[in-house]
Amino acid sequence: MKIQDIQEEIIDEFSMFDEWDERYQYVIDLGKTLPLIDEQYKTDDNIIKGCQSKVWLHAEEKDGKVVFTADSDAILTKGLIAIFIRVFSGQAPEAILEADTDFVDEIGLKEHLSPTRANGLVSMIKQIKMYALAFQAKN
Repeated sequence: MKIQDIQEEIIDEFSMFDEWDERYQYVIDLGKTLPLIDEQYKTDDNIIKGCQSKVWLHAEEKDGKVVFTADSDAILTKGLIAIFIRVFSGQAPEAILEADTDFVDEIGLKEHLSPTRANGLVSMIKQIKMYALAFQAKN
C-alpha cells in the first residue's frame, strides 16, 4: 500500500472521533498494537533526540524496503510512533523521502499536543527520513 493511501486511512479513522479525548485514547490504543522492538536495539544510539519521552527507533532494509521497529517509555508517545511506523515501515527509501506529512495536521495531532511533544513529532519524522536517506545513499 502506498504511503498516501495509508495516511488517508489514518485520517479517516481519526475523523470518526468528534472529541479530542477520543482521538487521544485512540492514539494510546494504537501504541498498544506497536510490535515490540528487540531489546538489543533499545540503546542510546537509537533514541530519537528532541523527544520529551524516550523513543527508540530501529530501521533495517529488507528487499529494498525500510522496516522500522520502535518503542517508547510513554504511552502517548508510543501511540504517536506507532502511527509513523504504520505509514513508513515497509516502504522504499525514495517513497519515504518524497512523502509529505500533512496528515499529521489533518488529524489534529500537533495542535493538541504540548509544544515539547509537537517538537517530538517533528524529531520522529526527521529520524525516519534520515534512515531512509542513509539506505538510499547505500544503494
